[in-house]
Amino acid sequence: MRYAWLWVSAAWVCGVSPALAQQPAETKGDEIIVTGEKTARTLQETNTSVSVTTGVRIEQENIQTLEDVFQRTANVSATYGASGFSIRGIDQRGVSGGGNGATATVFVDGAPVPQELLSNGPTDVWDVTQVEVFRGPQSTIQGLNALAGAIHIRTQDPTFDWQLKGRAILSSFDTRQFAVAGGGPIVPGELAFRVSAEKRDSDGYVYNPTRQKHANPLDSISARAKLLWTPSFLPDFEARLNYHHFEGKTGYIYPYIDLSVDDYYDHRLNFSNYPSDTDNDADQATLDLRYQLGGGFSLNALSTYTNTSYIRHYDGDFTAENRAFSDIKGGDETYTQELRLNYEGDRLSGLVGLFYYHRDTERKSHQVTLIETPGATIERLLADSLGQDLAAQLAAAYTAELPSFPVDYTADFPTRTQTMAIFADGRYRLTDRFSLIGGFRYDRERNTNGGFALATLAGTLPDPASYGQLAPAVTGINAAILGLVDDASGGAAPGTRTFNAFLPKAGVEMAWTPDLSTAFVVQRGYRSGGSSFNTARSLLFAYDPEYTWNYEFSVRSAWLDGTLTANANVFYIDWSDQQVNANFGNGTYDSHTVNAGKSHLYGFELELAHKLSRTFDWYASAGYTRTKFDTFNTDIALGGLADGSDTGTITDLSGLQFPYAPRWSLSGGANLRLGHGFNANVNANYRSAVFGSVLKPQEDSRVKARTLVNARIGYDAGPWSVSVFANNLFKEKYLQYISPYTTNRLPPQGIVGAPRRIGVVLEAHL
Repeated sequence: MRYAWLWVSAAWVCGVSPALAQQPAETKGDEIIVTGEKTARTLQETNTSVSVTTGVRIEQENIQTLEDVFQRTANVSATYGASGFSIRGIDQRGVSGGGNGATATVFVDGAPVPQELLSNGPTDVWDVTQVEVFRGPQSTIQGLNALAGAIHIRTQDPTFDWQLKGRAILSSFDTRQFAVAGGGPIVPGELAFRVSAEKRDSDGYVYNPTRQKHANPLDSISARAKLLWTPSFLPDFEARLNYHHFEGKTGYIYPYIDLSVDDYYDHRLNFSNYPSDTDNDADQATLDLRYQLGGGFSLNALSTYTNTSYIRHYDGDFTAENRAFSDIKGGDETYTQELRLNYEGDRLSGLVGLFYYHRDTERKSHQVTLIETPGATIERLLADSLGQDLAAQLAAAYTAELPSFPVDYTADFPTRTQTMAIFADGRYRLTDRFSLIGGFRYDRERNTNGGFALATLAGTLPDPASYGQLAPAVTGINAAILGLVDDASGGAAPGTRTFNAFLPKAGVEMAWTPDLSTAFVVQRGYRSGGSSFNTARSLLFAYDPEYTWNYEFSVRSAWLDGTLTANANVFYIDWSDQQVNANFGNGTYDSHTVNAGKSHLYGFELELAHKLSRTFDWYASAGYTRTKFDTFNTDIALGGLADGSDTGTITDLSGLQFPYAPRWSLSGGANLRLGHGFNANVNANYRSAVFGSVLKPQEDSRVKARTLVNARIGYDAGPWSVSVFANNLFKEKYLQYISPYTTNRLPPQGIVGAPRRIGVVLEAHL
């Protein structure tokens, strides 16, 4: 492990813990309050594995984006650069590429953020009061798209005290960030407002010599307005209205570089001639109504609306040649409505609720795609008529002349999802120490999927006449290639499927002392089924839901008069009917989602936090996960260019590990508050090696372990403060992803981690 000296000499100041003993925006005494499970509990009262990054810690560590939170959280890992994340080794897109729904969702003030916006959308943490990362299934509380977990971002609410703050950041790669936030009363005691805005610009750290431009620039603006209404004529009622607008112009979601360049860590180059960029636009509104009914009862109604759109351009051959490109236009319109009744009594506490979800998704694309010529299939199919040696020679000659062929491809894949659910969650104290935990969700989902595609050959095929007496065989090969392209054209009428799922939860909790408790909980996780469009066959193919059973043991403890907390969760997950995207032998486009897998995973999270004094505190965490596909295979036709009469197994992931499932994730840090306003923070995080895909051989997609060290030192003069920071202080060189889709005919591509970034932060507040 690189920088082992750091972990040996400063292990007690390394790690990221949600239990940082600081004063967050919402506390009970000195304890952090967790709200993502739709009730307010202290961190020590929450047996679910949750990492909480408070607003205080965001400032201390100069955390600017959600990716920074991922890096500092045990058993959470960024995927494909910063375009997504995995929780406990489960990629939020699905571990093997199949299925339409996510396995984990990011919520901002209760509104779900569509997957397409996570890489460069509204997930900055300016004016954010808390980020809660729930590890493990949230299917009972959150419902759909929460099989692996959920992330809740809570922004600062209005107050009846006037506030104003601003921030300016200048850092490496010509990065400039300017932000402002503030508000106060409109009607004292009844109506208050808060507004915030942030402008970010950066050249990025990848350069394109072909276009003579930076390849992953950033130009974004985020603006939010919130209202708080507490009417005097209804003293137990609160209403919060929130509107957020985001615009962003960035590089493509995957900032690829050419790995054939010498010393590519220091020469991060992309040679694409076609633009590789993204233009995002998002609007989000939430209305949160809360009413204290008395007698321990409260009523909550949460309405959310999200409208997003994006346009992406992408160079498909990674070179200065005009060979392949992609233009994609899409968006989501999502509406949710939740009505919930909470109860807090001496022995019984819990909630019941109703939920409705509606989402329309649009995705239209036009691209010229390079399809690798299937030399092995050609050789196999010609062997009977030409003999093995001559068939091998012809296949080699043909693929040498035509290593790949371009296909002009236009597609439209609209989807619609509607979900209704009833759910409940609660605890009952049988004694002062022993409690029962239980809950359920009954979920009914109706989804509609359709598809249309038009494909034409965009290049020329080899001339049979140049092959002499083998001309008839080459004519047949050309006809088969054209047949593959023709097969990629077609459409299917929208197909609608309905799924019902019952998701129970049960457990026990024992409070051994006021400072030590344990719990054991069993619950069922779920991701719905649907219909997948097979382009080559112009058909929709149905696939079923996938389920997990999750067994989790937790420990919550406080020591040394509450100044030290030590919390742990140990889990085992059994996963059945996993959804996988499988190819069925008739060319690249002959693919759709099937239920083909069974797997398991297990591990733990351990988190420590210790406030030694008013001047010093430290925190540390460790996560461990083991994943394995137990049985994961699909029987498919092997005929390829012929009649497909023979069958076999091509998709077989049995024995492989999940992609982006690091075995170890360690993190930690320490805060030092010196006299006269000086303060400092150092933090580090380690992630062990991961595989970037489930393609065989999996070792080809392995990226090595990395350790990142960050530091900040500042001076706080009261109304203003200044600090300097360094991220990736020791200039760690590491890959985040190696593309498995490039061949020896195209340059190898990958995503490298961010280099060292140094900057200065100036803040002021009233």
